[in-house]
Amino acid sequence: MNVSTIKAAKPGRKRSPSVVPSEIPPKDDKQSGSKRDVADGLLFQRQADPNQEDGVPEPDFFHDLNLDQLFLNIHTTRQEYELQSFFRIPLREREAVIFRQEIMRDLEKPEIRGIIDSFSQYMRDVRAYQAMVEKMYYEHQKNAWTLDLVSAYCKAVQSFAEKFEGTDIASRGLRAFGFYLAEYSADPSFTALAEEGSSIKQDLATVKYSVTIKAGTVTVQKYDDEPDYTQEVQATFEKFRQGAVKDYRIEIKDNDMMNSVEERILGLVAILYKDIFSHLSRFCTQNADCISERIKAFDREVQFYTGYLDYIDPLRKAGLEFCYPVVSETSKAVLVDDCFDLLLAQKLTGQKTPVVTNSFQLSGKERIFIVSGPNQGGKTTFARTFGQLHYLASLGLPVPGKKAELFLPDRIFTHFEKEESPDSLRGKLEDDLFRIHAILQKATPDSIVIMNEIFNSTMLRDEIFLSKQVLKHMEELDLLCVCVTFIDELASLSEKTVGMVSTVNPDNPAERTYKLVRAKGNGLAYALSIAEKYGLTYNQLKTRMKP
Repeated sequence: MNVSTIKAAKPGRKRSPSVVPSEIPPKDDKQSGSKRDVADGLLFQRQADPNQEDGVPEPDFFHDLNLDQLFLNIHTTRQEYELQSFFRIPLREREAVIFRQEIMRDLEKPEIRGIIDSFSQYMRDVRAYQAMVEKMYYEHQKNAWTLDLVSAYCKAVQSFAEKFEGTDIASRGLRAFGFYLAEYSADPSFTALAEEGSSIKQDLATVKYSVTIKAGTVTVQKYDDEPDYTQEVQATFEKFRQGAVKDYRIEIKDNDMMNSVEERILGLVAILYKDIFSHLSRFCTQNADCISERIKAFDREVQFYTGYLDYIDPLRKAGLEFCYPVVSETSKAVLVDDCFDLLLAQKLTGQKTPVVTNSFQLSGKERIFIVSGPNQGGKTTFARTFGQLHYLASLGLPVPGKKAELFLPDRIFTHFEKEESPDSLRGKLEDDLFRIHAILQKATPDSIVIMNEIFNSTMLRDEIFLSKQVLKHMEELDLLCVCVTFIDELASLSEKTVGMVSTVNPDNPAERTYKLVRAKGNGLAYALSIAEKYGLTYNQLKTRMKP
């Protein structure tokens, strides 16, 4: 006869991870009527905001501004949270942007960030429990994992509430959540949930049974002080034990799923301890869906902030500066010091290459940057940076630069050069006209338009004419615009246009500095680009004429 004694506190479970209760309605906020404590979420001041719906399509300009790559890099490190939609919903109200900036400032404090990261890890464990519960099909094993899920969730909430209390929090969003968390964790419904789960675990710890296997028959009965041969076997072989040696054994992981024999045995144990297992079953049925929707939303939304902070952290360590921009819904004055392209900076810092920063300003009636200069001089990068800055500011995020004052646009439009499609019946010039016309039809005085070398497929005279017509229309709209072009005379079009020129090394014109300065072009940029195109620059001719 082979008899084994088993404690069955966690039936069928092979290993233990860690942490989630049912939605407990929060009490009315009677302690604070200030606007600082009315926020329902971390991204929007009201959870009922209609723009929060998932499935928001990626804006057309993301690719041209490299924002698709930026947000993909952040999403890749946090795929389980599905953050894409959050980065596709810009804000138009200054107050909403400040609301997010406050939260971001709080999360930059090491103490608060540590608490948030700890809670996020708890919730990852909770989701791991949930995933395991969904796989289970045998009732008693499923209930065991559900009990662990509830217990872990309660532990997570209690720990989070304890650490959160008394923390130096300034933002409305985190303060409102902290108030909710304190009430939620102290609510009698929640404390009863945690206590009942703990009580069931203690009851399960008292479950002991013996299994007798004889002639193909398995008998399960309550443990009645039968001999435990484990200690006798260990004592017998103790004298053969050697000193510590390297363990060459390979660990074979147990399958979390029970086999049919284990299921039958556990079913018989449940009959022997009917009251305990019935209590467990009722508890799990009532609390299977026990995670607070608000806590679940917090866990997801906070990743929007921490994901971006983690992304820019290496850039900060490389000496690059970020700032919280002053934003406006009405003023179109723009001021930025020492800014840079985020994606390019990530690449360059990875290569240990210095990042060149630029500064620019629009004031008074100025609205349009005319960016000119030699090829590969940083003109397109400047245009992308202008768009990135305004979009990141509209998300409430820190922007690249030492100082920034930015406008909150209603939409951003881009017109960058595209390869001709063999399926299109339009030529390149016709396609440029078609796309610009579509932009002008949709743009408003509150829009931003970024154009990169449009109409360059036609003759210079036609390009000048078409460019002037487009820019005059944008002047009439009074919108903000960046126009990258070789036609530097466009900078003198009106009082609304400002010239920015990419510079070169005075001692070696072929060497780009990637610095852009506010100035009118000298008429050489277009000529130099044409010469380079046909291999007629001094260096190109010199190279070809070498013997």
